Amino acid sequence: MSRFRVARAALLAAAVGLAVALVAPAGVAQAAGVTKVSTFQKVKCSVFTYTPQVDWYMPATTPKGLVWLQHGFSRTNGNMGDLAKKYAEAGYVAMATTYPSADIFGCTIQNLGNNDPFLNNVTKLLGEGNNTGGELHRNFNEARSAAGVSYSLPQKYILVGHSAGGEMMSYVANRLRTNHAGQFAKVKGLVLLDPVKSMINENMTGALTGLKDTGLPIATISSPPYTANSDASGTTVLRSVIQRPWVGVQLTTGCHCDAEGATTDVLCTLTSGTPQAQNIAALQTLAVNWGNDWATGVTNPTYYPGGAYYNGLLNAGTISSLAGAA
Repeated sequence: MSRFRVARAALLAAAVGLAVALVAPAGVAQAAGVTKVSTFQKVKCSVFTYTPQVDWYMPATTPKGLVWLQHGFSRTNGNMGDLAKKYAEAGYVAMATTYPSADIFGCTIQNLGNNDPFLNNVTKLLGEGNNTGGELHRNFNEARSAAGVSYSLPQKYILVGHSAGGEMMSYVANRLRTNHAGQFAKVKGLVLLDPVKSMINENMTGALTGLKDTGLPIATISSPPYTANSDASGTTVLRSVIQRPWVGVQLTTGCHCDAEGATTDVLCTLTSGTPQAQNIAALQTLAVNWGNDWATGVTNPTYYPGGAYYNGLLNAGTISSLAGAA
């Protein structure tokens, strides 16, 4: 690892530690027909039980599905708030979780040694999602009560991961496939936003290898290779493993903070660049509409190669198409 990356990792880890220490108590906020509720989730880490914060974005009417948004290395659920709100406005319950980026017991989103046991515990949240007495239901019911809505926990899932969160969501999807087949059947798609693979182990490669023949829709929205996304390491893995003619798009002038949109911060922009409005708009429009298509089973061709919106982005030079392995 270069000295720049070591210094950057130390800076980011310190910042996320401060952010976690300053987490506010659970609360409720409302805007544009969406209610945001913050709760605390119980998840096992080694012999301990952690209580990371979860932000729930609840639509006013019966949701079409549950979207799980996972932040990247050194980030928090708050950084995914802009995109989470867009999913909620489209009719989905959006769940944005905060998990550690540095932890003495290896309970991290990025593999810094062996985070498999922790990710297996995280996977159980969805794996036991049909158990009304399980932790996911308990947490959702708390959020539902605070938001004042009456609908049940949705049983269609879209997994969305940014940066190291892309590797984590790939791992979760594949672990559901191997350990919780009934719940895996409820996963309707996987969106990877400028994914980054861990420098240790091959969790992302293994996960995508396990998923590649399942028919699960998988698509990325990535930025060009540069230091902030480890030279597009996760996108490279995706394209090498998934043998499909189309696996998503690259934002031609994109940066690693595009997925965070209006809820990014100086820590991201200082190390990764400032998002441009057209890139944020394209990412949010594509990510939300792909997820909507996968959850509803009705494809709107305008958001795919050959479609009007998609081709408009191509012609404007905003995106380029990405193909998988031949």
